[in-house]
Amino acid sequence: MKTSFAGQRLHNEATARIRRFLDHGQPATPCLVIDLPTVRDRFTALRDALPGVGIFYAVKANPEPEVVGLLAAEGSGFDVASPREIDLCLARGAKPETISYSNPIKKARDIAYAHSRGVRLFVSDSEQDVRALAEHAPGSSVMLRILVNTNSSTYPFGKKFGCAPEMAADLLRLAHGLGLVPLGVAFHAGSQQLDPTGWDAAIADAAEVTAKLRAEGVPLSTVNLGGGLPAGYLDPLPPLADYAAAITASIARHFGEFAPEVMIEPGRAVVAESGVLRSEVVLVSKKSYSDERRWVFLDIGRYGGLAETEGEAIAYPLRTSRDGGPTGPVVIAGPTCDADDVLYQATCYDLPLDLQAGDHVDLLCAGAYTASYSSVAFNGFEPLATYCVR
Repeated sequence: MKTSFAGQRLHNEATARIRRFLDHGQPATPCLVIDLPTVRDRFTALRDALPGVGIFYAVKANPEPEVVGLLAAEGSGFDVASPREIDLCLARGAKPETISYSNPIKKARDIAYAHSRGVRLFVSDSEQDVRALAEHAPGSSVMLRILVNTNSSTYPFGKKFGCAPEMAADLLRLAHGLGLVPLGVAFHAGSQQLDPTGWDAAIADAAEVTAKLRAEGVPLSTVNLGGGLPAGYLDPLPPLADYAAAITASIARHFGEFAPEVMIEPGRAVVAESGVLRSEVVLVSKKSYSDERRWVFLDIGRYGGLAETEGEAIAYPLRTSRDGGPTGPVVIAGPTCDADDVLYQATCYDLPLDLQAGDHVDLLCAGAYTASYSSVAFNGFEPLATYCVR
């Protein structure tokens, strides 16, 4: 991704703030440090690129209270998946009307609790859930999530979420008949969607459902594009403007004169680049005398917050306390007694030859889906601590 002079300046300032915190505070590792000005900058960039689009931050990406509070103050909406996330958002200044309960898999009592707290926007993908919404959140707005077939994202959602467009149309009719407000169609193009046109097919399906219902006298006002906007890791990405242009053109092409209200639920694109995860080297070893690669074991692994290294899907940029000297190839692994706790074997990483136990390895762009994926205490390791800097 090309970086403007202003963008590079902000990145350098964020790096300096995080380094000052780590150098001065010397917190125990592993830990995640979030630069709040970077969160604000990324949110502002999204808002500027997609004017008029309702931005609902996906809380699951990073539920740190200071992050949620900052985004609430900036005017963001919130995509939540549970009563606890609802409580978090409300406690940090969000208004109930800015919250979308977008998880289509929810208990009836959780629907009732959300309704009691003022939440009136829900996403569904099944008849059982629509009927539960009518009973426990009467009069609320509902969006029906459709299945998406895409292979251009790092994490496609498969068939767990959503239903066929023709079923979504039937469920929107049902919602209307049960006294709910059928708001529109929702979908998710897959997490870390690398193709700017990756939303197009689902937008076409949403427009078709919308037109069909409109012809029957059931007007739908909104399309929810879900998440998927990517963050930059090792590989370059197209500019954000390319994604915005492709999405805008797709909506205009498929909806025509009946332009809908648009929602989007970014998570990674808002917080990933704000975070640095500091780890410590526990051990450096080889598996044989002839092995060209060293094994570098860190004090964080798949269960401590690096779940997205499964299949080596997300490759984080690395920085060490010994950068600048000769390097050699490594395998990188976590500290637990689990054979699957290996982070990178196929991805090529070269780390300093003099790296040793006690040295620091920083994982950059680690602000999304790290602390929120940290296990409670697998093997007795503590959950990932998070700090925020301003």
